[in-house]
Amino acid sequence: MATVAFAQTPQPFPRPAQKTPTFPAPVPAKPAGPTSAPRTDGAPSEAELAAPIYPSAVYLTSYDAGRGQRFYIFGATVPFADLVGYYKTVLKQKGDEIFEAPPTHQFETVKFRDESMAFPPGVTIKDYTYGGSAGYPNPKKSGTPERFPTIIQIVPPPR
Repeated sequence: MATVAFAQTPQPFPRPAQKTPTFPAPVPAKPAGPTSAPRTDGAPSEAELAAPIYPSAVYLTSYDAGRGQRFYIFGATVPFADLVGYYKTVLKQKGDEIFEAPPTHQFETVKFRDESMAFPPGVTIKDYTYGGSAGYPNPKKSGTPERFPTIIQIVPPPR
């Protein structure tokens, strides 16, 4: 009698249910005062992003991500590992290393819904000094710094 083997279709691993995190206000880089006023650089607020913005991060630009979502890009002069540590603490989750080279770490902030979202809402941090690169060029003419070693990408949930 012959034995028949059936191949099983690979299935993705189920993800454990995650609580929607709440975001405490980040510790200001400078004492409160004029710096605590609303941002005037055109950057969205943390409330609009549903995610914390690193205190010294510089808003660079945003792009349409589709399905009512945008990518918001911030430059940071803080090393990659320090930013990952900051977001691990503030978001109270370990996140996921999505690439070793170049180092890229992602934190999901809201559960992804395929039917209504183009991208998972969250914070992605990328090291732009990997492999000896000088960093991500500052798109603002005569902007300081000239290059950012680390980039923060925030994708809020659709509105």
